[in-house]
Order: sequence, then C-alpha cells, then structure tokens
Amino acid sequence: MINENIKHFRKTRGMSQEEMAVKLNVVRQTVSKWEKGLSIPDADVLIEMANLLDVSVSQLLGIEESIHSNGNLAEELAELNEQLARKKQKEKLLYQANQKRGLILFVSFLSMMITMSVKNEVVSILMAGICMLIAAIVLYRNLALFTSLTTDDLRLGIFRVTTLCNISILIIGIVFAFLSAVDVINFSENGEKLFAMVLLSCIMVFIGIVSPKLPYNRHTGLRLPWTVRDEDTWKIAHRILGFISFPMVLLYIACALTISDFEIVSVVTMLIWISIPALAIYIYDMISGMSRADVKNVLHFYLHNFFIMVSLFLTTYIHV
Repeated sequence: MINENIKHFRKTRGMSQEEMAVKLNVVRQTVSKWEKGLSIPDADVLIEMANLLDVSVSQLLGIEESIHSNGNLAEELAELNEQLARKKQKEKLLYQANQKRGLILFVSFLSMMITMSVKNEVVSILMAGICMLIAAIVLYRNLALFTSLTTDDLRLGIFRVTTLCNISILIIGIVFAFLSAVDVINFSENGEKLFAMVLLSCIMVFIGIVSPKLPYNRHTGLRLPWTVRDEDTWKIAHRILGFISFPMVLLYIACALTISDFEIVSVVTMLIWISIPALAIYIYDMISGMSRADVKNVLHFYLHNFFIMVSLFLTTYIHV
C-alpha cells in the first residue's frame, strides 16, 4: 500500500516526518496520516514527493513501472481514495456493530442481575422482561449491520423472521409469567408442564423449518467452531438439525407425558437435539481424511456409546 511505501522510502532516505513535511509545505500531522493510511496525497504532492525521495511515482503507488500522464495518475489516486473510503466505511460499521453487541450484552446481563437481586416477583418479571425486549429490539433493528447484508438482500428476511419469532415467544413468556405472578392466571402443576411442553415443541418445530434455509453467518444458528468453519459444513449441520427436529418433538412429547420428571426430560431432549448435528459435523470433520475402515470403527464406537447412554437413561427413569 502507498502508506507503507511512503514510510519505507522516507526512512530509507533518513528523513523524519517533520523534515518531509517542511519540504512538501505541509504539516507533520499530514505526513503521519499518509503513513497511517488515513489519507492519500493528491497528484501534485505525490509527484513532488517522488522527486524528493528519488523514486518513481509507480514505486510510491506500489504498481508496475509505467509512464504516467496526469490523467492516469489521477485515476490511480481516485481508485486509492475509493479503496480508502471503503476501508473507513468497513471500520465504521465494525465499530458500530461492536457498540450494538456491547449494548445487547449489557442489557442481557442487567436482566440477569435484576432476576437474581429483586425480591418482588412482579417487579422482577417486568424489569427483566423490559431489558430482554430492549436487547431483542436492538438485535432486530441492527440485523443488516450484524450480518453485513444489504436491506434488499432476500437472506436478511430469514433473519428477520427468526428474530421476530424469538421476540414473539419472549413476549408470550413475559405476559404469562406476569399474569401468573399477579394471580390472574392460575396454572395447575400439570397445566404448567403442558404449557411449557407446547411452547418448547413449537420452538423446535419452527427452528426445524427455518434452519435448513438459514444463510451462512456467525451470528444466528448452530454456532460452534467446527460448524462455522465454511459454508458447506454450515449447510450440512443445519440440514441435519432441520431433519431431526420433528422426530425429536414427537419423542419429547412422548417422554414428557410418560416420565414424571418433566424438567429432566426437557433438558435432556434439548441437549440431544442440539448435540446430534453438532456431533455429526464434528465426526464428519474428524473422519474426512480417514480410510473407510477407520470411518466404520469411529461410527461404531459413537453409536455403541450413544445406545448405552439412551438405555441407561430409559432404564433409570422408567424404574423411578
């Protein structure tokens, strides 16, 4: 880049920024900006600088030697200015995205602290709910910024639908929690379990429908080091998640209605539901360079241990 070339040739000539600035009739801060890549000298200054440093304009620009007319030089500088503007815009967007992420994290942390510290149940639900809604709304309003997609990109619509669904579920949960806290709605123990089961089942079905269509990104979806490695791996993982979601919902409902410990059933179901695509992609990543015999051995090992764990789980809770 031109900024590195200016700095290199200046130091090669044993010249300080102050000395160069005096000879080019500019202030030292201007030279500093050139060398930091924050601005680019215009054509006349660039020619004068090349003469001062005893190099060609092509060497300063970092391009192949050629005969430059003022028009060609102006075009080169215009292109460099455009690249600099794009770089500044990208840095600005990254800074804004980090600010928004910080706000979301802060509000989420505040919600958690309110839940743990406020003793009044009604006040706690209202304050924590407002904090979570603020975080969700900030996320929704800045989806284009977080995903680096333009507002007319069709893929952005999938993120918006997913986020709106999450906000809707959040609002439903807050409303029911508030109404239960003020005794407007009185659920029996079985009623609470049924409501939670239906809500979790709807979430799993919705995610199962959306996940195969979810574009490759690092913000929403099954985000693990090996699932976000590349776009192909991402697609396979989310297709598996979509494929198993409906069967897992049926299994979850069956277990929730037959096994007494509803909380354990829900937690185990969620873990299995997320673990299957995560482990499948991890194994796929691990065995991609193995021979067929080694692949069979690894698969047999994991399947064997999986069925042992399922058998132990079912045996324990059926007898309990």
